Amino acid sequence: MNDNTHRDNDKPQAADRPNKGRRKTLKTALALGVAAEVAQLFPPAIIAARGEEPVKFGIDNPLTGTYAITGRNELHGMELAIDEINAKGGVLGRQAKLIVEDSTSGDAGVAVQKARKLIDRDKVDFLVGNVNSGLTIAMSAVAYEKGVFMMDPGGHADDITGKHCHWNVYQVDPSTTLLVNAIAPSLVKRYGKKFYFLVPDYAFGHGLLDAYNVNLKKLGAENVGTDLIPLGTTEYSSYLIKAQAAKPDVIVILQNGEDQTNVLKQAVQFGLDKRFHIAGANIELETLEALPPTSRIGDWVIEWYWNQPNVPHVKEFTDAIMKKTKRVPTARTWFGHTAIHACALAANTAKSLEPVKMAKALNGLTLPPEVALQPYPATFRADQHLLIGTLWAGNAQAKGAAGPDDLFHIVDTIESKTIAPTIEETGCKMTWPS
Repeated sequence: MNDNTHRDNDKPQAADRPNKGRRKTLKTALALGVAAEVAQLFPPAIIAARGEEPVKFGIDNPLTGTYAITGRNELHGMELAIDEINAKGGVLGRQAKLIVEDSTSGDAGVAVQKARKLIDRDKVDFLVGNVNSGLTIAMSAVAYEKGVFMMDPGGHADDITGKHCHWNVYQVDPSTTLLVNAIAPSLVKRYGKKFYFLVPDYAFGHGLLDAYNVNLKKLGAENVGTDLIPLGTTEYSSYLIKAQAAKPDVIVILQNGEDQTNVLKQAVQFGLDKRFHIAGANIELETLEALPPTSRIGDWVIEWYWNQPNVPHVKEFTDAIMKKTKRVPTARTWFGHTAIHACALAANTAKSLEPVKMAKALNGLTLPPEVALQPYPATFRADQHLLIGTLWAGNAQAKGAAGPDDLFHIVDTIESKTIAPTIEETGCKMTWPS
């Protein structure tokens, strides 16, 4: 034991006090000198990122059930975004972190429970979710109650940023009305005026059906039959028989996820694609990958596509995802990636994690090209918070010229603002905290 250590352990004598004061002054000076050197070696953002609590993104999204594949692809995009954000100094100089919960694919009670856990126990700065529109609406009510900033990556229902819009909730993916407006007029023009609908029986399907009925009325066409079908249905034969008996010009399939895969397989097994035109609203690349080549049929809208050779930054994003997952990115991957980057942009633009300040910073903000990854500007519509950008209409294909992952043929590239309803038409009446 050295003398200094021993003396520190002993009760100080009066004669020792001046020496102790000098030692304290010396230590303080040395510490300040070291701190100055550290500040020169490392930027303040990096020091803060190492020393402070991380910024937390609470993910409440499906990892099991009908939407498991789409939910996992959104998560891949989120993980890449977190890596990119942290490599550039984080959020407000702090490292970003995902806290992930499985909402399930269709249980609103579970999604709400997980949302409350993320907010109350994990103290997340952002709530992110959901693939299922019904779950998104339920989660947004919790986020509004708690005053937490929320980003919807993949739930499409109009009501999210329509009649249930909130100042603190933003929507990355296109609304159900945008999806239908992008394809319904061309279907009527090319195939006829009689439509039969297979509809998933929850908010997403209802929204698509409502938008189709509005379009059909406007275009002088008619709905000759509708079946509301439970989420997670695997056997569609009875519905396909009814659709066939109605003798429509177009059978419209509005399912998504595994449900979409199942109904398309069975429609081809019944030979309906040989007698009727098959179409829908959005098609998932996940669905097309899961289908046999003969079942890659129909006319659809795709919400983002990896094969955009003339659009800046798309190749870099595609390469980064392929390095991570060994597969090309899907629209869902893009949704997740964009959702996390948009949250970070809200905080860094506002220079704050205060929800009201972040929401106002994103209100009307246009995403930078390396996040938007599309030909037209992508902007969060002011006082509605729906991202308005680009949609692609076309048809499924067994294999395209760009290789085995090129499963969608783009016919029309549509600037979404040209087909978007007005804010008044969406029913959004946004109020901000005073």
